[in-house]
Amino acid sequence: MCGITGIFHFNKERIIDKQKLIAMTNIIRHRGPDGDGFHVGPNIGLGHRRLSIIDLSTGDQPMFNDDRSIALVLNGEIYNYIELKDDLRKLGYKFKTNSDTEVVIRSYEQWGVDCQNKFNGMWAFALWDSNKQQLFISRDRIGEKPLHYAIWDNTLLFGSEIKSLFEYGLPKEQQLEFLEIYAVLKCIPEPYSFFRYIKKLMPGHYILANVNGYTEYCYWDLPDIDENNLLQNKKSIYDEFSSLLGDSVKIRMRSDVPFGAFLSGGLDSSSIVALMSEISSFPVSTFTIGYDETEFDESGLASLVARKFGTEHFVGKIQQANFEETLQKIVFHYDEPFGDSSAIPTGYVSKFAAEHVKMVLTGDGGDEVLSGYPSYQGVKFAQKYHNLPTFIQQIIPPIVDLFSTVTSGEIKYKLNRYHHLFNSSQKDFTYRLLDKRAKPDMSSIRLVINPEIQTWKVEDYLHEFMQKCHYKDDFYKLMYLNFKFDLPNDYLVKVDRMSMAHSLETRLPFLDYRLIEFMVRVNKDVKMQGWERKSILKNTIGKKLPLELLKAPKKGFRVPVRDWFKSKELQNSLVHVISNCAFINPVIFSQLVKDNRTGKADHGNLLWSLIVLSKIFNG
Repeated sequence: MCGITGIFHFNKERIIDKQKLIAMTNIIRHRGPDGDGFHVGPNIGLGHRRLSIIDLSTGDQPMFNDDRSIALVLNGEIYNYIELKDDLRKLGYKFKTNSDTEVVIRSYEQWGVDCQNKFNGMWAFALWDSNKQQLFISRDRIGEKPLHYAIWDNTLLFGSEIKSLFEYGLPKEQQLEFLEIYAVLKCIPEPYSFFRYIKKLMPGHYILANVNGYTEYCYWDLPDIDENNLLQNKKSIYDEFSSLLGDSVKIRMRSDVPFGAFLSGGLDSSSIVALMSEISSFPVSTFTIGYDETEFDESGLASLVARKFGTEHFVGKIQQANFEETLQKIVFHYDEPFGDSSAIPTGYVSKFAAEHVKMVLTGDGGDEVLSGYPSYQGVKFAQKYHNLPTFIQQIIPPIVDLFSTVTSGEIKYKLNRYHHLFNSSQKDFTYRLLDKRAKPDMSSIRLVINPEIQTWKVEDYLHEFMQKCHYKDDFYKLMYLNFKFDLPNDYLVKVDRMSMAHSLETRLPFLDYRLIEFMVRVNKDVKMQGWERKSILKNTIGKKLPLELLKAPKKGFRVPVRDWFKSKELQNSLVHVISNCAFINPVIFSQLVKDNRTGKADHGNLLWSLIVLSKIFNG
């Protein structure tokens, strides 16, 4: 786990400015505080910051092959490097180190760019082949590790984080056309960024560059499926799922440093801890973050799991007092607007865990692999609701709306959610998606953004995005969206930036590509039996867990921003947003603040995302 940077001049005669390369690399020191390294050729420069996890003594980078015709910088881990090393030895290759980095070099020597298909892991790497005078940049299948790049001044620049490219001297031109998409979806979607010259390499893609230019290719995607002929045999599905997840956990526990696990108290992270405890010869270290607000707190459930599996358990607590410090850290590490407020607890638990270990396994990705979000219940509900007699469909929403007008607080929040559910059930997939994610609603979001700014309409973006999806059933469309949009643009970005901010490596067993390819082919009625979410996990690993956890409602990894923004201290921060952002309508914004403070509506996440946006915009 590290950070990488690079400069490639398309003009072969142009000399690399090593001081700029060093500056690009040093700005991401937090990703690799254990050391740095550089390779500079006539028109190629590679930089590396190292966080030592595997092969502490001989794994320094850049790493070279025997005649130094190949130079490699790698961010991430290749978990099956031991098996690949055995295969390569049988083919006659010899190894000087015990690192996965050398395995990448030997794999490239044997299979060329097809080596990507051999790797099971998370990575972003850049490999310079001086014999071919070619730069090969690759990103892992799911997008666990980031790679940003820009073409500027007849040069290809790249880095693990956007800030590295600015250190080179890239102009910081903002693209305000993404404001509406950001306000609704809380991120700037790949391959775009908030800055005009910067793009993100897509998951499962790679770049080949030489003096004639560069080309981006796709080497992996979700498998095509026959929706009428998906896997339905529960026993064989349970057996295969258990085997794949167990092996995924096992190979992700390969480490030369102390490690542990995030334990939220939810089903996914608890299942990972259960499997780790079976494999490990010593107690697993587990890390939990709790809240004073019981609505968000799952630390009690986490403690039940910790006791059951005999872990060395550490519990911390999130408090509002450090809000401004947390905000500044998020702005620095994300570089562009990122409005998912769950970055806050992710940062806290990462900092907490990093005081004890250098690497953790997490339960992230479980909801995507298992089709386990409540929204899948919503899809199933919409399909059944659509089959009701028309007059029943018409009278239910007004009744719910009527009760909503005479209530307040948590009951009102829930009734508003039901109102949205009933209304959206009558719409097609994209507009149901928009109803769910546009909070408070599209009209309010469009009013709060200065109408003089020409923005890319979010529904146009979503329609364009979903045109790439070949799945027909809305259940599988949602699965596609979770894998192709939510993971690489939101959840994995959140985990990567907040863990690396504290020099902590995170490994995600649910995102083993073998498990993903298998679960995509499983019938939806096996994944969700009746209205039960995560049926497969509950009927396999879940049987090892405390019964209280299996019965507990899903809380998710959230923070009480709705209530935090009712405090006087944060009211001042909100006023600061209004006074410094030309793209925010102060009248509408003030109304959102008031409605949130009085309990009329929950605008916490929107207010948070606008504060982050303001800090980036004025940064």
